[in-house]
Amino acid sequence: MSRLKAPSNLHELVKTAFSKALSTSELHYFPTQVTILHINSIPFQLRFSPALANKPKGPPPDPSQPRKPFDPFANPPASLFITDLGPSHFLVLNKFAVVPEHFILATKEYKLQTHVLEESDLQATLACIDAYEQAKQSEASASPSSVERKSQDDGLFAFFNGGEHSGASQPHRHIQLLPISRMKDGLDAASSWDVLAQQAEKLEKTPFVAFSEPIDKEISPANLHAAYLRLYKKACQAVAQHAGTTSPASDEIPTTGEARISYNMAMTKDTIVICPRLSEGSEIKSSETSSPIGSLALNGTLLAGTALVKSEAEWDALKKSPSGLLAVLKTIGVPREEVKDEQIKL
Repeated sequence: MSRLKAPSNLHELVKTAFSKALSTSELHYFPTQVTILHINSIPFQLRFSPALANKPKGPPPDPSQPRKPFDPFANPPASLFITDLGPSHFLVLNKFAVVPEHFILATKEYKLQTHVLEESDLQATLACIDAYEQAKQSEASASPSSVERKSQDDGLFAFFNGGEHSGASQPHRHIQLLPISRMKDGLDAASSWDVLAQQAEKLEKTPFVAFSEPIDKEISPANLHAAYLRLYKKACQAVAQHAGTTSPASDEIPTTGEARISYNMAMTKDTIVICPRLSEGSEIKSSETSSPIGSLALNGTLLAGTALVKSEAEWDALKKSPSGLLAVLKTIGVPREEVKDEQIKL
């Protein structure tokens, strides 16, 4: 079977669609302030968007009508639609963007976000990543002097939120994609920040456990899915260890249907990562009084090394005391010191 290909000009399609939808107010973009906090020597982006407090809300439900959950991926507006991708998926802009040109890969058929991902989901994700890589190489060939800059700035970070503790907000299956160059908006050119998922040595220093495997653009869809399942099974075993239960054998963990755990998955051009989740977030406390200031919820962008706060009090508290972010990161996943590698075998 031939490998699925995304349009070679995908980055231009996304950029053009985003600009047009923004100019006609079909989507909302929330600019952010950004700073870098160092957590266990890992540069972590902290962003704050004052405008998020005024995020538009839909009309209140009519109590006289049966309430049906809104599905943003069922018949998305033409202004946000980017393109179909193969027989099973399509691409659409995120209507509420914190990162410019944030787009989403969604299933055409309604499938559950809480189910284990299928081979086609991962193949379509890698096709998007590969299209951006191909565009980068074409631009570098056209302008050789920009090769080094392009190698640092371009590419896609893809992430998936699965389960109630993962930061998932929609039940219709979807994977989110962010241009890495736009994730660097507001950072100094000399900033030490880069996508956490693709830095194996830093990923091993996180306070939460995460499992990764290298991949490349030539990997077959079957082998990519197999890598995902190996990481998913390790994540299930880590959660079982944390719970104090017998760690299930690899062949005892179902690979279809409802996932056993909450987790985040991240993918870049050369790595796939899974982080088991135990909670969506926790309170941010004052470093001086230990009283609650707010709360921080994290989704799969934590595997990029980013966090977003929605109030100035939270922003000020974490800038003043980065240990507050470390405290939250210690609660959202399986603590690294609890995982015994010898008990996680496939």
